[in-house]
Amino acid sequence: MARRKVIQIDEEKCDGCGECVVSCAEGAIAVVDGKARLISEVYCDGLGACLGHCPQGAISIEEREAEAFDEAKTQEHLKQLRVQKAIAGPIPVMSTAHQCPGSIMRSLGQRATPGTPLDSVASGAAASELTNWPVQLTLVSPEAPYFKGADILFVADCVPFACGDFHQRFMRGKPIIIGCPKLDQPQFYAEKMADIVRTAKPRSLAVIHMEVPCCSGLTRIAQHAVAAAGSDVPLVDVTVSIQGEVLDSQPLSPVTLRA
Repeated sequence: MARRKVIQIDEEKCDGCGECVVSCAEGAIAVVDGKARLISEVYCDGLGACLGHCPQGAISIEEREAEAFDEAKTQEHLKQLRVQKAIAGPIPVMSTAHQCPGSIMRSLGQRATPGTPLDSVASGAAASELTNWPVQLTLVSPEAPYFKGADILFVADCVPFACGDFHQRFMRGKPIIIGCPKLDQPQFYAEKMADIVRTAKPRSLAVIHMEVPCCSGLTRIAQHAVAAAGSDVPLVDVTVSIQGEVLDSQPLSPVTLRA
């Protein structure tokens, strides 16, 4: 034990968005039970690269008695994380005896002309506009043909429940990917989305999320993914209220990744 600088996370301020997980190169932070937590002092170098990435200001640096930063243990920890991510990677899209039939990739057909404006509303239309399956980010394949050159929607999974006309307003002619930045793994999501952007080379990527703070983590995941993929795909951020109203829609730039 020695007196040194280590990060401290204020659980009262933390909304579990996971941005700090993505920004920590040592893998010292994980989202556990909806809150960011320091896994082990030996993985934290105390430099605080994660501080500027926390939208709630929940992370600070404190000087206290702590275990020394261990480079060897950290590298072994990162290696184990990579193995875990590989095991939890994309489900194969081909049909096998061990694959759930419900996750098999399907194109449901083009139901409208691509390029329909995000804020256009078709009145009186109640038919489903879903054109791809599966839709959950963990299950989709970066190789799916319906993602190639498409206007992809990356949507927080609560949005369609709040927005009554979600299908007609947003989905026409666009493949959809859903996820929850608070309950799922942000690092895995960022890497998976980067694979999709890199492989599919979409025409545009729109992130649609709820107004609650933790939901904006989906935006940062998309920004990291676009930056990691080295893509210049147009990125749009759309915020939806709990009442289903579109509060904001604006273009975004990818973040600058730390070397």
